[in-house]
Amino acid sequence: MVITELLERNARLQGSAVSLVEINPSEERDRALTWQDFNLIESANPDAPYRRELSWRDFDRRANRFANLLLSRGLKKGDRVAILLMNCLEWLPIYFGILKAGCVAVPMNYRYSSDEIKYCLDLADVDVLVFGPEFVTRMDAIADGLDLRMVFYVGKDGPDYTEDCLHLMGFCSSSAPPVALDEEDIAAIYFSSGTTGFPKAILHNHRALYSSCMTEQNHHSQSEDDVFLCIPPLYHTGAKMHWFGSLLSGSRAVLLRGIKPEWILRAITEEKCTIVWLLVPWAQDILDAIDSGRVDLSKYRLDQWRLMHIGAQPVPPSLIHRWMKVFPHHEYDTNYGLSESIGPGCVHLGVENVHKVGAIGKAGFLWETSIVDENGNPCKKGDVGELIVKGPGVMLCYYKNPEATAEVLRDGWLYTGDMAREDEDGFIYLVDRKKDVVISGGENLYPVQIEDFLRSCEYIKDVAVIGLPDARLGEIAAAIIELKEGVTCTEADIDEFCRDLPRYKRPRKIFFDKVPRNPTGKIEKPALREKYCGGRLVEAQTTK
Repeated sequence: MVITELLERNARLQGSAVSLVEINPSEERDRALTWQDFNLIESANPDAPYRRELSWRDFDRRANRFANLLLSRGLKKGDRVAILLMNCLEWLPIYFGILKAGCVAVPMNYRYSSDEIKYCLDLADVDVLVFGPEFVTRMDAIADGLDLRMVFYVGKDGPDYTEDCLHLMGFCSSSAPPVALDEEDIAAIYFSSGTTGFPKAILHNHRALYSSCMTEQNHHSQSEDDVFLCIPPLYHTGAKMHWFGSLLSGSRAVLLRGIKPEWILRAITEEKCTIVWLLVPWAQDILDAIDSGRVDLSKYRLDQWRLMHIGAQPVPPSLIHRWMKVFPHHEYDTNYGLSESIGPGCVHLGVENVHKVGAIGKAGFLWETSIVDENGNPCKKGDVGELIVKGPGVMLCYYKNPEATAEVLRDGWLYTGDMAREDEDGFIYLVDRKKDVVISGGENLYPVQIEDFLRSCEYIKDVAVIGLPDARLGEIAAAIIELKEGVTCTEADIDEFCRDLPRYKRPRKIFFDKVPRNPTGKIEKPALREKYCGGRLVEAQTTK
């Protein structure tokens, strides 16, 4: 089965049911993007968030209209169509329209600079770009140098080099296009996070997309009655593949454009959300807001919220233990995955294994795992090696990069680049990224382990540990520490706290600064290395 058949099934069986809701607490109402037959709901309360919703039937019709628009312009099976949009109600119908036309969807990171946008469009051999108003300035800078067949704009009064996407769709048929799809057809190109330079283009087929639906629904048991709150960006495999559980179960999803704790809790309350996927910083912010008294939980209705799960980066056990004290009725889960493995779920903790918090789990549904040494041989339990995975969601290749493909794909196994160990019960624990291991005086230091220890300090909101060059030891561990609001802390305070660490694991340098994270919550360590290699030691900081 190809994934577009699930959308068509939901439109047929649950046509009038709500499929998607968009909430934008800070939306300017005069900038609203609407399709004529969207069910647009605006509260009489001017302080209420801007809200739109879409039924399964209209979701499918809009996908068909966009597919037919592409076909009417001469696009054919295999042509590439890029999406550069913020999370919005238009995003997923356009994505599915691309698939229904037999074209290849190319989601783009909304934080890309102009140069990165052009690089990725060229790398993926994109034929058509669809973008929104937030990107006009960046697109203006590169418009003259783009080699595209057409550019569609989703919004009002687009630049003169674009065409009005939603207006044109109004003239296209809402019937399914006559394009035969096979699960082996290329479906999407996703981009790596680019933490080691410009992104690589990751090729996936329809079979991989459908398998991710099966994996996600198996892990989290979505039913028609569930409501999924989706906050992370849809261009990323993690957000979209978690939403695929809603697609498979025919249940509603809410796209929240904002990450303030108050906005998240309000959306959960008003939309009766039952499943929420958070990134580590957002969960931290919610707990801090509750602790500080800024958020009063008695003002929200959260009884229906059954599952909180986290992924996309290592999860500090201290954070989850703290969460379970505040929300003891929640099921908790974490999923591990990569864009190269079609997002989350190739490794999965499971809600029944909360006693193993700190582990990323075992092989997910439809997946196999192994931990291997430098020669590709399985490691003994407890030994650190590289995590490798095999399953139906493994990418086909890095597009136009056979050398990089050969480095990570061997005999059907995807070499993740993550160092891990397996305990006596078969649960896998991440140790660190292979490239992030700090070798200091011949000892391997794993930054994630040091970060987890430091996060248990009451002063610390977030932390990143990186290696800095050292003439004597080769490298030393440096900790970049983001303090909680209103806290004063010195290097001496951190040194004292670290006395419980083995001496060789203690950070040799301390910097007090913001910890930068990308939209999927991963720490941007290359930026920190660039900033602090040769940087001076900051002795103290008080956050404001």
